[in-house]
Amino acid sequence: MRKTCIFALAGFLIVGVTLIYLERNTVLAQQQPAKEKTKFAVKSKDFPQGTATPSAECGECHQAIYSEYAFGFGSDISYKPMAYKDPKEGLLSLNERVLTAGSAHSFAGTDPWPMHARDIETGGKSCNVCHYPEPFDIPDLDKPEIERPKARPQGKEALGITCASCHLTPDGKIRGPYGAEAPHETVKEPKIKTAAMCAHCHSVGKRVVGKQTQTFLEWRDDFHKPGLGSQQCQECHMPGTLRKSVENEDVPVRAVARHLWTGGHSPQRISSALSLVIVSEKESTSALNFHIINIGAGHSVPTGSNRRGMYLRADVLDDKNQVVAKQEWLFAPWYGDRPDDKSFLEEDKKRPDAVSASMADAQGPHETIIRPGEERILAWNPKLKPGEYQVRASLVYDLNRYNEPNFEGDQITMFKQSLPFKVK
Repeated sequence: MRKTCIFALAGFLIVGVTLIYLERNTVLAQQQPAKEKTKFAVKSKDFPQGTATPSAECGECHQAIYSEYAFGFGSDISYKPMAYKDPKEGLLSLNERVLTAGSAHSFAGTDPWPMHARDIETGGKSCNVCHYPEPFDIPDLDKPEIERPKARPQGKEALGITCASCHLTPDGKIRGPYGAEAPHETVKEPKIKTAAMCAHCHSVGKRVVGKQTQTFLEWRDDFHKPGLGSQQCQECHMPGTLRKSVENEDVPVRAVARHLWTGGHSPQRISSALSLVIVSEKESTSALNFHIINIGAGHSVPTGSNRRGMYLRADVLDDKNQVVAKQEWLFAPWYGDRPDDKSFLEEDKKRPDAVSASMADAQGPHETIIRPGEERILAWNPKLKPGEYQVRASLVYDLNRYNEPNFEGDQITMFKQSLPFKVK
């Protein structure tokens, strides 16, 4: 009986204290100005891990955006096994537990292909800092030279390009296209909707026409400034939609970019860049002209790393459908400030980047990349006997031009064209 009374008394005390606490907090809440009320139940966060903050934390609120970033939801992105050089030496694949349809940003810290290349060519040195940048300020659109971003410490590289890599400012705020009430401090940044947002990681140094890692500068100097179009990078690589940016909160539906960044791993994106036209230059002869026209890219094609290449492959077939003549042209960015050329191979041996430079020069000279709006014309006059023929040509995009050309696992057919002709 005594124990029962003690428990009853304790229960009354707990209930009483709880009621006093609730009443006190209700009064305090009523005394607060209305403008300090928030729709969000979560308390404010900071970002102690900086750009190494896991994107999954952002995905707790920004669910649709995270599904695009992490899983490539809504895109045709696909990461296939890659060969560094000889496919017989083994293929480089993403971790078997990782979906192969995520965005390039989500794989930036774990993609085995650049990691393997880095180990061989630079002794494992953390060279590709764009894959794990610290917070940066967005540069001015007309800045003549774009420097690399500062890299995270080596122990924090694995997460690659996170949500915070682009959205976290150097002073710890989250930037976006809208001013928004959120559980973290936000700042409206109009530049995030412009190509300048992409400049630090998608261009290096001063403008050199034909060189690798010039994508932003190609867009600015060859597309934007001449007036070929008003599109920013985001309008092609991050197509927009109307939706909430936070699904489970009372926020407005408005224009939001899909966080996909479709590029070299997207057949849909690659196939929209160029067109190909074949012209029989002189009637009754084998003189052929191939017109490669950049109709869909606001930068050169191929662009970015010097490893990217594109082939124009042409076959002539006779009336028995047998191939009687073949020709191939390679288009690729230069490794350095000059055209790739075999004549530099001995000089390359003395360079600190000898492996990378030698691979490029071993394939040179080759065709330069196709600039925005450019129409490149290549002539071919195969020696043929009189008869009826058909020429079949294709543009093939290659994610790694340095491996075996007959390895098709990293190649995408961009465009096909054919033309019948006669030789007298």
